[in-house]
Amino acid sequence: MSENCSHDCSSCSANCASRKPGEMPKDKPHLRSRIKHVIGVVSGKGGVGKSFVTGLLAAEMTRRGYSCGVLDADITGPSAPKMFGIHERATGDQDGIYPVSSQGGVQVMSLNLLLENETDPVIWRGALITGTVKQFWTDVIWQDVDYLFIDMPPGTGDVTLTVFQSLPVDGIVIVSSPQELVQMIVGKAVKMAKMMNVPVLGLVENMSYLKCPDCGKEIELFGPGRAAEMGKAFDLSPVVRLPLNPAAARAADEGRIEFVREEALNPLAEKLTAL
Repeated sequence: MSENCSHDCSSCSANCASRKPGEMPKDKPHLRSRIKHVIGVVSGKGGVGKSFVTGLLAAEMTRRGYSCGVLDADITGPSAPKMFGIHERATGDQDGIYPVSSQGGVQVMSLNLLLENETDPVIWRGALITGTVKQFWTDVIWQDVDYLFIDMPPGTGDVTLTVFQSLPVDGIVIVSSPQELVQMIVGKAVKMAKMMNVPVLGLVENMSYLKCPDCGKEIELFGPGRAAEMGKAFDLSPVVRLPLNPAAARAADEGRIEFVREEALNPLAEKLTAL
């Protein structure tokens, strides 16, 4: 072990006693990047609002005075730029690639910011997709980011495995919906995180209920929520229930995700602050 060892294996390639058996060295970010915390936002299946939750978390932490970034790792289904109202292309020079900042200052990097037309499809195989995600970490210059949120593709496949193995992820947030099938899917995501030694920071049940605008009653459109049950079964905390909010969905579609505030996310935001 070197006398200069920082005990941070994520930024070191040396094979020494501090490294756990079988632990792979993490990829280093760009030399000019400054990133304090890396948070993955994952879901076991598509259609649960993972990108929406990623945007809400980045916006909330920005309101709390932190510098945030969003690495859109959902290469074939990128949505982060649209949510943040970004339509310009990313730029680069001999030093690297620069993310595009939103109106509120959130740095965003997505493949859509590199395409000639944002509606062009990305028809790539897995190796090219995972390589691009790694380049968003190694070649993009993230400037003084306190929280870099990684918007993962659904499932537990190549990209998720690459991120867990190659990036120094501080923890993940799991996003689900109320349907009974999702409990099994959440279990898969939790077990993968444990296998990869990545902490689960919380569970967000999106579209948990619809609040009646007249009487305030919570209407469970997709059946009884299972957030509390899943939190207990998998020892997850905090457990957050987000309502089905048409106004919030419309704001995301219009590129105004930063103007949406969901107080239900406060316990999770406080947990991120304590990292």
